[in-house]
This record gives sequence, structure tokens and C-alpha cells, in this order.
Amino acid sequence: MAHIFSFWESRAFYDSFMARSHDRLAAAQAGTYKNIQVGLFDYRFDVKTGFEPRFTDADVVRVAHCKVREGRVEHFSLMQEKVWNPAMAGSPGMLRGVFGEAPGNEFLVLSMWQSAAEHGKYRAERVERLSLRAQTDADVAGLSGAVVQLDPSWTV
Repeated sequence: MAHIFSFWESRAFYDSFMARSHDRLAAAQAGTYKNIQVGLFDYRFDVKTGFEPRFTDADVVRVAHCKVREGRVEHFSLMQEKVWNPAMAGSPGMLRGVFGEAPGNEFLVLSMWQSAAEHGKYRAERVERLSLRAQTDADVAGLSGAVVQLDPSWTV
């Protein structure tokens, strides 16, 4: 399984790429994969500060795709900003991240870490306590995610 993250300067640049170059590139990749899922998320805010789509100093990315219950979007976003972000920002080894939103109450939290070990320390020590404080079970209808080991040869 591969995860590919792309960051666009603006929606206009993304739309231009989709209208011009995408089909040619996709045709060249035909038969190289079995299944693909694509999501487009709009930037809401940084996790920590100063997000940059730079991967050279990170070894892993934690990606969490959340489907939020109807009527809980405001609370979920507030808890991300007031509970989860400060906890991640204060964790040694957490470099930066981004919080994005898609139509249909979908959100993506992408956090970059120096190593899987550093992310593991954060996870083991804090996630259950933070989840209770943020009332995550009341907000989130579905959650999927992964800790993705970065391959520098895939960075462009």
C-alpha cells in the first residue's frame, strides 16, 4: 500500500492540473495499481505552527481520516484546535502537521514525526486520555488512518 500526499498552492492550480495534465499522466500509469482512493481536503489550520509540505526531516507521517457525525463538526474542529493540537505540538519528535476538511463532514489530520518511535511515545502516553477529554467518540462516526514510513525516493 502506498500513500501519496500532494499539496497545492491554490484550488486554481489544482483545477488547472486536472483539466490539462492529469489524464495524460494517469494513462501512463494504467495497470501499475489495483485500487486507488483520492480525497481533496481544504486547509483549515496548522497542527503545531508553520506547516510546510517538506518531508526531508521526517521519517513518518501519521494520517487520520475522520468522518464526523452530523451536528458535531464545530465541536470536533474546536477539540482538534484546543486539545489535540497542543498535545501533539508539545510532543518531542512531532515536527508539524495540517488539519483539512472535505465536503460531507470529512477531515484529515496529517502529522509529521521525526521517527515512528517518537510517534509511538505520544500515542502510548496520551491518546486515550486526550480522546476522553475531547469527547472523540461523540464526534467521530468513523476513523481510519495509518502511520506511513516515508521513502525519500518518492519525494518530488
